[in-house]
Amino acid sequence: MKQWYFDLPEFRPEVGCAFQFYGGPSPEKQFLHLCKVTEVEPGRKITYSWRYDGYAGNSFVTFELFAAGDKTRIKLTHDKLETFPADTPELARHNFEAGWNHIINISLPGFVEQK
Repeated sequence: MKQWYFDLPEFRPEVGCAFQFYGGPSPEKQFLHLCKVTEVEPGRKITYSWRYDGYAGNSFVTFELFAAGDKTRIKLTHDKLETFPADTPELARHNFEAGWNHIINISLPGFVEQK
């Protein structure tokens, strides 16, 4: 995952695993992301909570894999974004959409195509 997602040294695909990482729009504006794995179906699905240190709100990210012939289709869902503070522009839905689109449509395919 650290090759196409974020560098997550503590991450393990096990329910209860807590992990964290920094990310943000610029080096000067970084947020500490606090996450905890809540659901795992090996080889098929993983869900984890996603919140920010010092901010209200808690969301959930789910990655699901589906067989598609000799390929695999991935579905990403990020629920409960509306629980984040509306007065924090960096936590607006369009920023999440831009970030996930980059990760799923650029970073992940770039990693897979190298293999």
